[in-house]
Amino acid sequence: MYKTLKPGLLVLVLLVVTMLSACSTKSEPAAEPVAASSGGAGEADQPLTKVKIQLKWVPQAQFAGIYAAKEKGFFADEGIDAEIIPGGPDIVIEQQVVNGAADVGITGVDSLLVSRDNGLPLVSLAQISQKSSYRLIAKKSLGITDPAQMKGKKVSTWFGSQQFQVLAFMEKNGLDPKKDIELVKQGFTMDQFFNDQVDVATATIYNEFHVVLESGMKESDLDVFNIEDAGVGMLEDTLIAKKDWVDNNRELAVKVTRAILKGWNYAIDQQDETVDIVMSNVTDGSTTREHQVTMLEEIAKLIRPEGFTEQQVGSFVDESYTRTADIALNYGLIKKAANLDEALEKSIYEEAVK
Repeated sequence: MYKTLKPGLLVLVLLVVTMLSACSTKSEPAAEPVAASSGGAGEADQPLTKVKIQLKWVPQAQFAGIYAAKEKGFFADEGIDAEIIPGGPDIVIEQQVVNGAADVGITGVDSLLVSRDNGLPLVSLAQISQKSSYRLIAKKSLGITDPAQMKGKKVSTWFGSQQFQVLAFMEKNGLDPKKDIELVKQGFTMDQFFNDQVDVATATIYNEFHVVLESGMKESDLDVFNIEDAGVGMLEDTLIAKKDWVDNNRELAVKVTRAILKGWNYAIDQQDETVDIVMSNVTDGSTTREHQVTMLEEIAKLIRPEGFTEQQVGSFVDESYTRTADIALNYGLIKKAANLDEALEKSIYEEAVK
């Protein structure tokens, strides 16, 4: 039986989206065409339409498919001049999209549902990641072998729109994030964890977990809590847009989606080349090629898991979406049951993969 969130946690969740709910929801004008570059693929004599794509994090292989789509000309083939906007720990993707700072964005499904629950007119165009990647990790020397032992500890996670799985994990295990733990904002490095500024940190299996291992620590040095195994794993990276932007630019939405899905299949099939593309976009000194190789290997398993065909990349698996929505409701992340028929623009994905 699921537990519901205590009132204090509802306040925590609502604080994240309060500033978003006041954003304008008026119709967006069609995207502005820009001149085609002389080296672009596709119809070189036609103007390209500018589309701004907001990432949920800094440039890395988590977004390899988007970078591949730009580098290999898949966007240009669709008549699109794609501007890829990096994210970070202080960027709220939903705000960027609702305010028009970006046309489409990448966010977690949990965050999308919370935003919609608070009145933001956002929809998903395609489901990029098919599984939860979240882990909570602690140094074995601390003796945190059970979630109950996190009580009174400092637990770090990302804020903005990426904390909801951790909140649900705490509630599932009888912990009130407002009272039982000290919830700490996690940065985009693992320095807080390495320097013992926090007791428990959040890590994705494709990124931070391997950062820790690459530092010299072994898995045997860690106590690892798998969010998916705990029963509160929610779908993550999904492609979102504002509903009226989609209505006013349906053909463009299909083209953007098609280019990104083509980019992801290319990235998964041509990983060595794609890592080179990613490395040309990362901040100098922020990562290594070896780390990005590992990241792309892991993220590929989430995007095109075993049994998935190329055409299924980006598809909406009803069972997974229903589970995510049920967890969000049962743990109080959303106040009313999500209307998935309205949240998912399945026709955009279906048209994109024809």
